[in-house]
Amino acid sequence: MQITDDLNKLLDILPEEIRLPLEQHPQLSKLIEVVMDVGRLPEARFPGTAEYLSQTPVSKADLIHCIERVGHFSGDNRAGIEQTLHRISAMRNRAGEVIGLTCRVGRAVFGTIGMIRDLVETGQSILMLGRPGVGKTTALREIARVLADELNKRVVIIDTSNEIAGDGDIPHPAIGRARRMQVSRPELQHHVMIEAVENHMPEVIVIDEIGTELEAQAARTIAERGVQLVGTAHGNQIENLIKNPTLADLIGGIQAVTLGDEEARRRGSQKTVLERKAPPTFEIAVEMLERERWVVHEQVAETVDNLLRGRQPNPQTRTVSETGKVTITRELPSVPAAPPSRSVTPVRGNTGWRASGQMTPVPVLREVGDLSEEKYFEQLLDASLQPSSFGRMQLDDADDFGGTAGPNGEDLPLHVYPYAVSRHQLEQVIRVLKLPVVLTKDIDGADAILALRSHIKNQSKLRHISKARHLPIYTIKSSSIPQITRALRRLLDMDDPSSPDMAELSLFAHNGSEDEIEALEEARLAVEQIVIPKGQPVELLPRSPKVRKMQHELVEHYRLKSSSFGEEPNRRLRIYPA
Repeated sequence: MQITDDLNKLLDILPEEIRLPLEQHPQLSKLIEVVMDVGRLPEARFPGTAEYLSQTPVSKADLIHCIERVGHFSGDNRAGIEQTLHRISAMRNRAGEVIGLTCRVGRAVFGTIGMIRDLVETGQSILMLGRPGVGKTTALREIARVLADELNKRVVIIDTSNEIAGDGDIPHPAIGRARRMQVSRPELQHHVMIEAVENHMPEVIVIDEIGTELEAQAARTIAERGVQLVGTAHGNQIENLIKNPTLADLIGGIQAVTLGDEEARRRGSQKTVLERKAPPTFEIAVEMLERERWVVHEQVAETVDNLLRGRQPNPQTRTVSETGKVTITRELPSVPAAPPSRSVTPVRGNTGWRASGQMTPVPVLREVGDLSEEKYFEQLLDASLQPSSFGRMQLDDADDFGGTAGPNGEDLPLHVYPYAVSRHQLEQVIRVLKLPVVLTKDIDGADAILALRSHIKNQSKLRHISKARHLPIYTIKSSSIPQITRALRRLLDMDDPSSPDMAELSLFAHNGSEDEIEALEEARLAVEQIVIPKGQPVELLPRSPKVRKMQHELVEHYRLKSSSFGEEPNRRLRIYPA
């Protein structure tokens, strides 16, 4: 990795009393910036530390000495030193006079984008996120050089503050053959972005610090014209952009959608939910957590959809060693909480682990319907330490399974207490797959608890009760058919539900009409005959939004990814290999 900093040119603009201590400083090569405020001691900042350079406070004459040796201060109070990457930023008082300077060292670091070079070469638009000082602009400069010099692309840099290509009319050599358009005033950046596309026929446009709604709209316009975008935005992570209405359009825009009663029940969600409005402007997002550790979201659309639905995305984490070796890891999907470990030996027959003497059942307090859920949990918690010989209550339909034992020795059917999970969806899965499971509203008669993960985190009383009664809690991310099916099969210790022959099409059809079954059969054949065995993506026939949702659920059952594309009425599903 090669570093060019032209540090001597920055030192030349400083007053002698400040420059001399810096020139003799052992950490000069790691200098980040020099801060000079009127009436305060000058300060040099290094990684993790800061030091005073003189015992004499900075005077206005010192500031004037620096200002006379740098370029013109633009509307954003930034200036530079000609043909260098250093940035001089001014602080002003109410009268507009400069009372402070931040002299930041600009370095051209060659070889910084080794971690994402493969993404740069794809031609997709890339958005860089990260806190100030983490190296976004340095990476942007190197990306522009690689695209122009090594990939022979026509690259235009929109250089608002002359930070990417340096001050002056001649750009810094660090950008290679890329061309640079300067911006006279920061508020005109979006005009220059559009002008670059219309006048100079670029294949790639590089933008630093997209910060306004107009700039976000200009970026979308550029992307829709088929130009690759590489830019940075204010925010550490994609979640910051979702919560920022000004910049949300960069990742597709967010809108509130009101669901029908049936759809809300099917999703197990509120009637008003947030959804992505359009395809994202940037297909790839890179979160620069540290200089040597970046998190890569290869499909921004998928990440945003997962976040809006309360799911945890699974991005790549890329790190680079001192030798330049890049390591790519991916955080494995979180699995539902495992049942508490028990030292009880499972016993078959009517003496399951609940009746094994390892726990003491408590009396039924009263019907749940007469109490609020919170009061019900409070009374159960109070009673959980009270001794009792009251046995587990048996339901009438328990005899259908002939006293067979479950995976932990409990009697079948298995009694499940659902918490914040769609009861309608549960009953549908149990009925269609003929599972030996009975839903109960009485936690005393339950063998296990099935809960939504997002709800169980804040329900400490339920966790206390499950611990006191040795009740395992199984969690799912959402009340979808595939999630519920996997959870119940896992609870019953059945075969892996992800195998293709487990797909029950009637589970995913809402009305069971011929059109629904035909569309689901089309998706099933595509997955089983092309996507899984051949590893190739498949596009299905155009379908209505309602039928596409059923196809999405079926694809999720196979643990594959799918997305809808195209315009109505020709919008259709695309299924991707694992």
